[in-house]
Amino acid sequence: MKKSFRERDPLTTGVLGMAVVALFVFIAFNLTIFEGGTDYRAAFTEASGLKPNEVVRIAGVKVGKIKSVDLEGDHVKVSFNMNGNVNFGSLSRAQIKIGNILGSHYLDVQLSGVKRQSPQAEIPTSRTTPSQTLQGSPENVRKTLAGLQKISRAVASRDDSLNDLLSHSSNLSKTLADRSGDLSQLVSDGSLLLQELNNRRAAIGTLLSGTVSLSQQITDTIEENRATLHPALVNLHNVVNILQRNQGNLEKAVQTLGPFVITSEDATANGRWIDGYLQNLLPFPASGALPEQLIGSRQSTTKTKSGAGKPGTTNTPGGDNPLPLIK
Repeated sequence: MKKSFRERDPLTTGVLGMAVVALFVFIAFNLTIFEGGTDYRAAFTEASGLKPNEVVRIAGVKVGKIKSVDLEGDHVKVSFNMNGNVNFGSLSRAQIKIGNILGSHYLDVQLSGVKRQSPQAEIPTSRTTPSQTLQGSPENVRKTLAGLQKISRAVASRDDSLNDLLSHSSNLSKTLADRSGDLSQLVSDGSLLLQELNNRRAAIGTLLSGTVSLSQQITDTIEENRATLHPALVNLHNVVNILQRNQGNLEKAVQTLGPFVITSEDATANGRWIDGYLQNLLPFPASGALPEQLIGSRQSTTKTKSGAGKPGTTNTPGGDNPLPLIK
């Protein structure tokens, strides 16, 4: 009869579980032992930055990867794995090359020889070449590094200018730090200004809308009263033409009216009447005594030193003959 899980021995179950977990962990960290291919070793005078898990290439094609890089005596031993179908001849050469500008490397294998390279035999240093920096690296890598070299030379030649620039930048930063309050106030005022402009934009929009509405109403009114306005405008045009034709006469009338207005003002300035002078209204004899009535009137006038200022009498221009005042 099959036992349930709870009826089994916990100690045995725990040991078996831990063994299974340990097995899985070992497999996860040693998957390379299950890889196919053949392991080879090569001796280099220096590692040139080559690291484990970097690739092995033949004519640019990936055929394997580096397993380990160890120091052995006076040389560096590099162990790598290659596909089993690669005809790795006994005279093949290996060279460490730069993969990209970030500093990765790869092992470049150049196949040569009729006999197959024995996995137990190490490739000697006579057939290996460490990295020659840019030799054999891709063309784009060499161009990139050459460009970086030119930039470095340009920066070095402008060292003094860069120092001055950094010094001025420091002064500018200090000035900005000292004026941070002013800048903050400026930004705040700018915000208020933008807000006010936004409000004015709304007001201007309303004004323009009202103007358009008013112009439309005026247009409609003109269209409705065109029959009435047209004759009035025609008559107004005729009046303007008449005034233009008689402009000289109007100017002459205004010039003539000036003295008349001044004289009229003098004649009406003494009261609620108009002063006037009529010369030779009554005929006088050329010689002889005046009538008694006139003599008496003259004497009365002489006593009052002329009748000027009294209603009812006035003097002649000579001051001798008083005449009745015309009212």
